[in-house]
Amino acid sequence: MSLAHTTVLLWAWGSLQAFEIVEKENIFQRTPCPAFLMFDNAAYLADMSFELPCPCKPEEVSAVVWYYQKHLGSSHTKVLTDFDGRVLTEAAQVRVGSDMLLRFSIRMFSLLVFRAQPEDSGLYFCGTRKGDYFYAYDVDIQSSEGMVATFKDQGQEPLEDEYHGSLRVFTTFWEWTPCDRCGVRGEQWRIGLCYLQSPDLSPRYRKILPNVVSCGSRAVPRQLRAKTSDHNPELLVRSCLMPCKKKKKVQEGVMAIFNYVSKVGSRPWLPQVPIQFHQQRLGHGLIISCPGARPEHAVAWDKDHQYLYRTQYLKGVNGSMRVFIDHGNHLHIRLTQLEDRGIYYCWRQGERIAGFRLGVTSPGRHPVSFSDPETRAALGLFLIGYMLITVIFISIHLCRCCCYLFRFCPNFSPRLSLP
Repeated sequence: MSLAHTTVLLWAWGSLQAFEIVEKENIFQRTPCPAFLMFDNAAYLADMSFELPCPCKPEEVSAVVWYYQKHLGSSHTKVLTDFDGRVLTEAAQVRVGSDMLLRFSIRMFSLLVFRAQPEDSGLYFCGTRKGDYFYAYDVDIQSSEGMVATFKDQGQEPLEDEYHGSLRVFTTFWEWTPCDRCGVRGEQWRIGLCYLQSPDLSPRYRKILPNVVSCGSRAVPRQLRAKTSDHNPELLVRSCLMPCKKKKKVQEGVMAIFNYVSKVGSRPWLPQVPIQFHQQRLGHGLIISCPGARPEHAVAWDKDHQYLYRTQYLKGVNGSMRVFIDHGNHLHIRLTQLEDRGIYYCWRQGERIAGFRLGVTSPGRHPVSFSDPETRAALGLFLIGYMLITVIFISIHLCRCCCYLFRFCPNFSPRLSLP
């Protein structure tokens, strides 16, 4: 490529970036900040990732800072970004249970929250480094523990609305996900979160519908929140059928090479998706995650040619299940057995994207590693037992020493002489 072409491409790329920044600034100029700080209510399911945009800011402010409070007026306020608004976090590096400040990122003035947890519920403020707020959110992260699954193919219906005087508790469902498989019978579902309607809500919180907010909103008084504790999120599941997209055929030259290197009359096994190999010890648990999948995605699992449908393998369907799928789309295998060997395929948004070939080894001798949680647990129990025996040994010897001293210690009390 000539120098002139390279210069033109760099100029075009810089112009596009400038256009994006100028367009973002124009949005801020067109959106005035509210005169009185209000809170936009938003609800999500645990382990989801979401974005909180900062739709307005004064023209003289070049960078925003995000703040977090558990309750309005709390004396403890967390600063979620540095004072230049340049904290960047990659979603792939975030794990469940990570520290709160490690699961946030700010990009183009918006706050990104990765794998949110129920303890992240609270108030989020977009402001300046001086602590001036100009936009705020009331975020409710609802736990997936105790989620109620409803299967429409079995004639089941969602939970009915609850009424407590003027208080109405109900479920608001999201849109249906795409079919999780193609070419065969699949499943699709929609997530339902807990909402309530009451005239006794705080007027400072902005609502989509009159007097309607999520059940964990800070606009709900404490006495009303106690009445919603039994209304858990819901998962509505139904069957579906979707044709597969046409894929590009393998080039004839590539297939000719495979045919040449194979034995006469046979063809080497060519996987259609990337395959990852894993060895698991017999009797130990295993959790498999689908690459790039999030809780709101349509994810399905197969074992070889067996389809693992949620109607049979969803967590909570049967209390004694050893193999199940949780609400975060992870496949769990408890107490791995020899019959668990095989290839587990992962579907995402109706497309098979990855496979995991699982091998099960006997619980023979294996190298000890301190990174193994079982090794650390065994070492901890050994140290606790050793310390307990040491304490008992020292206590016994101290008691014997005390008894010896009191028995043979000379008597220094004054003696009275008899006349």
